[in-house]
Amino acid sequence: MKKGPLYRFRSLMLPGLKRWIVILMAGIFGIVIGILLLLGYHPIAVSGAFLREMLEHATDVIPHRASGIVLISLSGVTVGIAIIRMIISIVQAYGQTESIPDVLYRRRHLERGPKVVVIGGGTGLPTLLRGMKRYTNNITAIVTVGDDGGSSGRLRAELGVLPPGDIRNCITALADEETLVTELFNYRFESGGGLEGHSFGNLFLTALYTLTKGDFLEAVRVAGRVLNMRGRVLPSTLESIQLVAELEDGRVIDGESHITEACGRIKKLRLEPGHLKATPDALEAIKFAELIVIAPGSLYTSIIPNLLVPGVSDAIRKSKAKKIYVCNVLTQVGETLGYTVGDHVAAILDHAREPGTESELEAIGPLLDAVLVNKKAPALTENSLFQEVLLDSDRLKNLSIEPVTGILIGKNSGHYHDSGKLAKNIMIWFGRKKKGIKKSADETLVVNEAKDQEPQSEESKALATRR
Repeated sequence: MKKGPLYRFRSLMLPGLKRWIVILMAGIFGIVIGILLLLGYHPIAVSGAFLREMLEHATDVIPHRASGIVLISLSGVTVGIAIIRMIISIVQAYGQTESIPDVLYRRRHLERGPKVVVIGGGTGLPTLLRGMKRYTNNITAIVTVGDDGGSSGRLRAELGVLPPGDIRNCITALADEETLVTELFNYRFESGGGLEGHSFGNLFLTALYTLTKGDFLEAVRVAGRVLNMRGRVLPSTLESIQLVAELEDGRVIDGESHITEACGRIKKLRLEPGHLKATPDALEAIKFAELIVIAPGSLYTSIIPNLLVPGVSDAIRKSKAKKIYVCNVLTQVGETLGYTVGDHVAAILDHAREPGTESELEAIGPLLDAVLVNKKAPALTENSLFQEVLLDSDRLKNLSIEPVTGILIGKNSGHYHDSGKLAKNIMIWFGRKKKGIKKSADETLVVNEAKDQEPQSEESKALATRR
């Protein structure tokens, strides 16, 4: 294959060659200067005379004023190009690939966005985070750490690290863009003895945990910097926990991975050990939040465990933020089969009751203001194991929870939430509540599909990276 001149030039600029090329050119230049001196011509005098003659000849051809205008114009263009290239270089140095207006918009607008706390785990939380980062950079994701299955469970059992799977998914969801680095974090080894089944991101977080001498929060921060994460990801607690479920048939099931497999109706969920401490940064984020969102996801194994950590539910009640829960589109086999929206909300409220009477809890503040429900029926087959979660408004009214409906699934999201539509509906509700507008949910939150230009959902990627 024939090589072009650009290729040859780049070859000459390879490390190790450049300095010798410079030395060679310096040597040749010195020889030329020496020859001129031997012939009696001083280089500076000769160059000055040549330049003077050229300028005098140019003034004879082009008037002085025209020459000045041309020179100023060319210099101005040169300065403009230099400034633009400098800005582009600075932006690219921070890993940005979008246009400069997009960067300025994100820096100025999103940095001033509302302080949002999103609570959850599993695949539902990353789905929501992908949409929310389009509206604000001030996001704190509080993630459950009860996972004991798959790669996370193995690392937890063998190395004593907090299960990194859900946290890894949230970090990649909040990454500045879906780049090769993000794909690398989600890469799962298919062979290799002890590596089989592990994701690179899980191993990376575990390695950072060791390098930071057991400081899991610092490990997460470093991983976030690698992916230029927008916002923060925090575990709900820094202590190792075990989920224990009491079923209505009397069975007691230990471990998150075994609860769903038991396929029984869950009566009560608790955490072991009983004396846990919430992550201080998580409690502080809840305290100063403007919007708190309980994300969709597995009700008993991803959502409720966060609320069972002592101090979390109490902090949510005391917070002045607007609070909304995103209900699942479908029921989940082994956890919520046959549940309505009201059943989901009631389970959350029941498990979030910390010590105190009902009146005392009401005096502190509500745990939830509203629940967001999908109103577009998903397409299900006759033999599907899933069921649509039906809205029972009367039950919600008795629970003092406002039902908010909207179209939350898209053409490419299947039976799962579309990240763009989900975040848009939440932010519209949040804006309405801040302004005190009393309109019906349907009237306010209906999204015009024909004008909706949000990017298509990425739930298929999220589902492929579960734990």
